[in-house]
Amino acid sequence: MTSHLDSDAVRSTEWVRNHLDRFRTDDPDYRLVEVDMDPDVYDDWHIPGAVQIDWEEDIIDGLGGNVVAPSEAESLFGDLGITRDTTVVVYGDQANWFAGHAYWVLNYYQHDNIQLLDGGRRHWRLEGYEQTQGDVEYPSREYEIDGTNEDIRGYKEDIMDSLDGDRPIIDVRNPQEYRGEKPPAEIPNTTDREGHIPTAANVPWGKAVNADGTFKSESELREIYGEYIDPDRSTVAYCRIGERSSITWFVLSELLGVDAVNYDGSWTEWAADDAAPVEKATEPALKEGDF
Repeated sequence: MTSHLDSDAVRSTEWVRNHLDRFRTDDPDYRLVEVDMDPDVYDDWHIPGAVQIDWEEDIIDGLGGNVVAPSEAESLFGDLGITRDTTVVVYGDQANWFAGHAYWVLNYYQHDNIQLLDGGRRHWRLEGYEQTQGDVEYPSREYEIDGTNEDIRGYKEDIMDSLDGDRPIIDVRNPQEYRGEKPPAEIPNTTDREGHIPTAANVPWGKAVNADGTFKSESELREIYGEYIDPDRSTVAYCRIGERSSITWFVLSELLGVDAVNYDGSWTEWAADDAAPVEKATEPALKEGDF
């Protein structure tokens, strides 16, 4: 069975534990970054040496398709002690929902050396590895952004233009959101219209991970996503505000080597446009028990 850990985009908790000395120094070669759905959990405990990014405050400019501007990203990364050459390992709660989005933003701004910690906070704690408290600071470094990687970002107009062309589109939200019901309480209610993008299939992001938060094997992932892979066009992943879809994009692009884009505007942007078509499902998209 092929392991997802063969990918250069993933690091195991064991690998990070064995290299903690590299992440706990002022040297900018390595940096651990925690990004959580609930930023307060960082104060409860975090991996030694890890700095924190507050997802909503630091790397987006409002919900739904607003990546922080290059100048602000330069300041953020530089203040964290990151340079263009730093190997950055990101992780977080909720099986890396928001850490996945931070990975995607770094990739969008063409940072070369990025990895996602397999399983995030959940798996680190289950393994019983060292934890600490207190803010972590490193000397500021110069960070300069020179362009963006548009190959990994989806845009509403392009998706609308491709609706009649059998382009694979994956709605990674909960089945009730896909059906057109209000989202669960933990998901921000950002729209007046509910439903899904026409032709989109519902494959909740959580199907890609095990109970401990780690990614499933490559063979399992190909079984889950195989029918949504088209060698002639990129697969679109979207959710409500672009963070859950980052995990599905990561699986497709970084673990399976598929041409894929994250539509970070997602349902928030789509539903706000009255010209954007909406469909609703009358039957559950998945059996009970699925994410």
